[in-house]
Amino acid sequence: MFDKSSKTSPQRRPDEDQALRAQPPQPAPKPKPASLIGPGLCVQGDIAGEAEVQIDGLVRGDIRVGKLSLGPQGRIEGSVVAVIAEIRGHVKGPMKARQVRLYGTAHIEGDIAHEQLAMETGAVFEGRSVRLAKPGEAEAQAGTAPAASTAA
Repeated sequence: MFDKSSKTSPQRRPDEDQALRAQPPQPAPKPKPASLIGPGLCVQGDIAGEAEVQIDGLVRGDIRVGKLSLGPQGRIEGSVVAVIAEIRGHVKGPMKARQVRLYGTAHIEGDIAHEQLAMETGAVFEGRSVRLAKPGEAEAQAGTAPAASTAA
């Protein structure tokens, strides 16, 4: 029952052992801190990048980032394009993001194009909501659309 001789351990080749020892262990990637535009700060111009941006001041310009967090005192006057947008402050302009969350203190003046939209009680939204098709959905819908007739 507990006989060690009946079990065989897998044999490794010597070159595999050397390859495993030659590779140093990879450290876990550190989370990148968000870039901050603090209260009392006014930025006039566009902001672009794939990083996370926290805005607690005023931005007059277009924003194109990976994740946008707009604080309750934050204000954006321009368009917003992001993967994720968490809005607690005021946005005056159109927004486009995969995921949009409007908290109770949010005030949006403009259209929102989104895949997912969540709104808390108290949020103000003046504009149109346009749902974007998810990447897989657009192809599926195109395949099921009726063919156009070409009869003369």
